[in-house]
Amino acid sequence: MNITMNDTRVGSITQLKKLMLFGKEIDFKSTSIEERYEWIAEALGKFRYFDKNTKKKGRGIILSYIETMTGLSRSHIKSLVKRKKKVGKLIRIKETRNKFAVRYGTTDVGRLLAVDNAHGRLSGCATKKILERECQVYGKVEYEMISHISVSHIYNLRGTKQYVSNSTTFTKTNPTQRRIGERRKPQPGGTPGFLRVDSVHQGDLDKEKGVYYVNIVDEVTQWEMTGCVEGISEFFLTPLLETLLELFPFRVINFHSDNGSEYINETVSRLLNKLHIDQTKSRSRRSNDNALVESKNGAVIRKHMGYNHIPRKHAVLINQFLRDHMNPYLNFHRPCGFATDTVDKRGKIKKKYDIYVTPFEKLKIIPKVEQYLKAGVTIGKLEKLALAESDTECAEKMQKAKKKLFETIRIC
Repeated sequence: MNITMNDTRVGSITQLKKLMLFGKEIDFKSTSIEERYEWIAEALGKFRYFDKNTKKKGRGIILSYIETMTGLSRSHIKSLVKRKKKVGKLIRIKETRNKFAVRYGTTDVGRLLAVDNAHGRLSGCATKKILERECQVYGKVEYEMISHISVSHIYNLRGTKQYVSNSTTFTKTNPTQRRIGERRKPQPGGTPGFLRVDSVHQGDLDKEKGVYYVNIVDEVTQWEMTGCVEGISEFFLTPLLETLLELFPFRVINFHSDNGSEYINETVSRLLNKLHIDQTKSRSRRSNDNALVESKNGAVIRKHMGYNHIPRKHAVLINQFLRDHMNPYLNFHRPCGFATDTVDKRGKIKKKYDIYVTPFEKLKIIPKVEQYLKAGVTIGKLEKLALAESDTECAEKMQKAKKKLFETIRIC
């Protein structure tokens, strides 16, 4: 509680010493901060704090007295004393803060919210790219303002009350001693068709296996194809692999996996040999050999399909959703980060992810890309698929299909 003091009977430092011992000559009454500052100024003058004849010990007693009576800290009182000495009086300084003008209003935050909800809240760089494409590529004028937002400010808007209030196990592969596939890291040299592949398990429940996902990513363009099977035996896996490989718009040159037996076996080897695809596998003690697809497992499969157990009987239904909705979204409407390599003075390569484009956009800018495309596939045909709907429209359509899928799974 703010207080003021009736200390008219105290007039010297000697009396202050006694007061500090007994404290019986002061009456307390409620008051405002302005009156408290006025009282402090009067006390400094009354006890001659600034008088040259007042000793240092005496000043200390005066400060202790003010500290005891007002409840203010010693540092606060000292700053008030300095202000009194410099200005000649004590006036309460009301705090004024500089405020930046609000540029992005509730409608802009709403559009950012819609984009994040549809795409699953991508990184700031990828989100900015989508906002730009909505305005520049698809001609949506309502995205004009928000398309100019900086990457850092996207995170600021994600922390606002409007945004916050409106805004889900991997199986370890077993080692194999089969002499299939060469242990080496592929070197694509900017050529598409060098694929990285891995499988993701959707968990067990009561000793019952869940579905498995097959995730295949091109190293150069990050073109991604995902599929779902009941199990990773040769009976289920081989037909799906053949289908996914056929869906890539460019010729497949290399097939790289870890050392799991689901890929390092005679059946897969015969399939790849028939398609004239080179097979390689990760090296020992080189955990980064298959890092690209491992990161996609988390950023795509786990993010959209979660970790909860899904019975194997739903594999066909999930595979249809991935083929019809997820794969087109990933390749035509979801920006990916691409690194620029720089070499420092010590010869160490540093990667800076400063380019965000969709896999299709990355494919388009490859020199003489037509020579890598499969027969009957052209950039024009792919362009029509990309422009058929905007990034957010495709994402919202995919989210609706995913919601319907999970509702069907829960019912069954």
